[in-house]
Amino acid sequence: MTTTSIETRAVRGRRVTYAYTSDKTQRPGVITDTKTAVNGTLLAMVRLDGARSSLHVPADHENLTYLDEIGEVPELPMGRFHPATTSLGFDFQYDGVVVCGFEDGDAVAVTADRAKAEAAIATFLREVEGIDDEPTVRESLGWMKPRWVVFEWEPEDAEFVWLMNPASEGDDQAVHVYYLPA
Repeated sequence: MTTTSIETRAVRGRRVTYAYTSDKTQRPGVITDTKTAVNGTLLAMVRLDGARSSLHVPADHENLTYLDEIGEVPELPMGRFHPATTSLGFDFQYDGVVVCGFEDGDAVAVTADRAKAEAAIATFLREVEGIDDEPTVRESLGWMKPRWVVFEWEPEDAEFVWLMNPASEGDDQAVHVYYLPA
């Protein structure tokens, strides 16, 4: 593909597939923008379906495949949201309670019911964190604290996809959680 054809194909809204070098699985996505790098290379910002941030890849990258379809770039959800298992980072659920584990070892169960939060966090600690010592699990549950929080999506290029911020019970979209510090 020549540079000219890449420049005409690498346009905002073009559907693409991208395969990471490690596994070669073709993942569908869309070009959200293009820009020229300092060295003059044309970069395509590709947001894979289901992701919130764009990959910055050379427009002529061998693992980037241009499709014929061009359309609108879907808007990213912004502002406050109520977490569900479809929300990034909330991929664990037990008995209807969504749980998120943070990089620093903290965890949060989205529920106002302490018994359900304990069951969900205990199962999370066993199945995801690999803690098989029941006294450790029970001791950890004693550290859980009820909190009112809001979850807020961050802009695409922010350090984090979303933030969990303190809130009051009457706050718009406040969510009751049980928080377990590391």
